[in-house]
Amino acid sequence: MKLTGFLSMSTSFSRTLRAALLLLAGALTACGGGGVVSVDPPSGAVSTTSLRPLPAEFLARKAVAYGPYRTATSDADRVNETITPAHVKEDLDLLIAGNFKMIRLFDSSDKVARTVLGVIRDNNLDMKVQLGAYVNGFRFELRSQVVTDIQNKNFAELDRAVALATDPVFKNIVLTVSVGNERLVDFSGPAMLPAELAVYIRYVRDRITQPVTTDDNWAVYANPSKLLTDVIDVIDFASLHTYAELDTQYPDIAWNFRQLGVAPGIGRAQAMMDAANVETRRQYQAARDALDRKGLSAIPITIGETGWNAVDLGKLRFRAHPVNQKIYFLGLEKWAKEGRTGPGPANIFYFEAFDEPWKKGDDKWGLFTVGRKARYVIKNLYAPADWAPASATEPATASLTDADAVSFVSPVVGPAIAANKYTVYAEAGVPAATPGAGCVMDPTTARLDAFDGDTAPRAEVASTSAPGDATHSCRVTPSPRDYGWGLLYGSATPNETVNLSNFAVDGTLNVSLQTSYAGKIEIGVSTDTEVDGPQEAFLQIGNGDHGYCNTGAWCQVSIPLSAFKAVNAKLDFRLVLSRFIIADRYSFTGKALNAAITTPLNYDAVFWSRP
Repeated sequence: MKLTGFLSMSTSFSRTLRAALLLLAGALTACGGGGVVSVDPPSGAVSTTSLRPLPAEFLARKAVAYGPYRTATSDADRVNETITPAHVKEDLDLLIAGNFKMIRLFDSSDKVARTVLGVIRDNNLDMKVQLGAYVNGFRFELRSQVVTDIQNKNFAELDRAVALATDPVFKNIVLTVSVGNERLVDFSGPAMLPAELAVYIRYVRDRITQPVTTDDNWAVYANPSKLLTDVIDVIDFASLHTYAELDTQYPDIAWNFRQLGVAPGIGRAQAMMDAANVETRRQYQAARDALDRKGLSAIPITIGETGWNAVDLGKLRFRAHPVNQKIYFLGLEKWAKEGRTGPGPANIFYFEAFDEPWKKGDDKWGLFTVGRKARYVIKNLYAPADWAPASATEPATASLTDADAVSFVSPVVGPAIAANKYTVYAEAGVPAATPGAGCVMDPTTARLDAFDGDTAPRAEVASTSAPGDATHSCRVTPSPRDYGWGLLYGSATPNETVNLSNFAVDGTLNVSLQTSYAGKIEIGVSTDTEVDGPQEAFLQIGNGDHGYCNTGAWCQVSIPLSAFKAVNAKLDFRLVLSRFIIADRYSFTGKALNAAITTPLNYDAVFWSRP
């Protein structure tokens, strides 16, 4: 099937282009969504002689990703938040004062992009922009009408981008345009085929004069397959994302963040951050080498996103910290300077300017807090009155020194629990159990945390309880994200472990459940380890598995701890973190993305036992 011939149309809202994409979607559906469709490269591909050069101002300016949201604490809040020119002006003035004079915007909406560009124009600010066009992919099993609706929205966004990039009053502000953000990498949900994204890129490039790219994970550019060639053929420069810090959460990490060969303290912290900068450069070089091997050495590469968290929001202990953020940032500044005169990226967009709490677990990247106060990373660029004060999650900028950088420390194994029963949540047989304590027996020693902070609202109820464990139970009423929901039961003190190693050989995790929840759910546990970091294991259980039922009656689930160990051999029951996890991650339980199941589940009598 050819897309050739569809890509040089000049109408502002091409029905033919949308028809081409629908044909592509139909072909994929016919292949079951997983087949490889033969798609010829787009006609009118960008040759190395027709590449649009990156403007000198783009190359020279210190760049940062920018989102204007201040009050939103959820995605729904973000949609409803009003973006005012006064707030945008305050933000841009702060950035310019620190010599950040190039920003990346992620969409072309009137709410954000047009407002930001209008503030720059109306106030004659010394600020340039990489404009974004945010486009969505689609799951190939969707109805054709749903696909059409998604694509209509995509083309409306592309038309907004074209209108802004060609507007005479904005054209000199918009130096480059990026179509799509992480639409090709396999963890994107849902990802696009390169041929589909190429249509969108060409649609914009044919209508503007600025250089055009797409932003994606470094590994996409480091593996320019035949399909990716469709995208490479329609961009003027490559914009890659690299997050060495986040890579440490995965077992196939390519770099050594623990640095156990260096003594604990500032030396180990510096060694870790040096290694992080080396890894960032390696990822860039892997993309550069891959493009060069394909004869594409003329295509410049920018770093479209990279950063370091100032605060650990759950999985970055011993890494995320304001001082570590500063060390990483300084390494990037040195690299950006090298890239302006020699080998290296054409520019680096630091992620990001300001915290955005609506991102939940993906927040705390900002050079500034959401309150527009400067973190330690840029302390020297601003007056003390602009420094971040202490908060519940991080120390004051003024109180920090470079010696406060964090690094890996092996956990301490506590004394083993000697009893044959370890109670997580129950009343029967537990002295001084406290109904009404928020689904934990003692909030001074235990706590519940939902995935993303709010996906598992819960409350203690007196209307039902497990047989033999009157009079209360805990009711979870899921408020899922697109991927699902989850609830973890751990210590009140973050990262504090309990030694349940005596249960490891023949122990069982027990929980009584009452629900009519559709399909499978998940029960899990997590532990720390001495050198491999936190580990987790989930079992997906359906009606009849380990005693589970979803008939609306109470049933007792008993899962041997050996079953969790079989899922993840790295679990260390000497260092248990989450004593009990209940969840439904849709991709693991066989449900569709955005299944949005909100059926309540009651749980009670949660305990570990051994003979």
